[in-house]
Amino acid sequence: MAHDAGDSYLTIASASEAVYKEKSSKFLAYAYPVKSEEEIHGILDELHKRYYDATHHCYAWRLGQHGESYRANDDGEPSGTAGRPILGQLLSNELTDCLIVVVRYFGGTKLGVPGLIAAYKESAAAAIEAAEIIERTVDRIITVRFSYLAMNDMMRIIKEMKPDILSQEFDNSCSMTLSIRESLAGELTGRIEKVDSAIID
Repeated sequence: MAHDAGDSYLTIASASEAVYKEKSSKFLAYAYPVKSEEEIHGILDELHKRYYDATHHCYAWRLGQHGESYRANDDGEPSGTAGRPILGQLLSNELTDCLIVVVRYFGGTKLGVPGLIAAYKESAAAAIEAAEIIERTVDRIITVRFSYLAMNDMMRIIKEMKPDILSQEFDNSCSMTLSIRESLAGELTGRIEKVDSAIID
């Protein structure tokens, strides 16, 4: 699902889960759409409480339009065998604003490094497969004030460019708060600036 629009990104629509079994170990995989590190810490705390007796809580996350913030955590598994393969699934699916946690219950049989890498990779892949992947746009919010006389000009621009109207007030002087995808924001502000009396805050 490669996409290259500079103002959009892929994430998941809602939380999903999957179970993966290997030898006698059980891997519970969870994927969540997230917006901040605070939210991530809250989810991790919640899972630690729910699965307090699990052997490992390994995870990886990416935040930001280009996944510029990211972390991978092995939680006591051999270095690079858990967090990295999970992060690898986020990268290969081009997902961001997403957290994947894999909770492992050790079943008594060691899987070895290649076995662990495969198990965490498959668990993360299964959680992603259970999720709905959606494209979101990066939007810019524009607030504009204008006189009542400029209303028709403003409405023509809005009808043609179709920004979302977040709020509007029409009085002697009017104001509107608009949201439009980043790639169209320059054109929208350029057209608004040509309207008599229009001021972009």
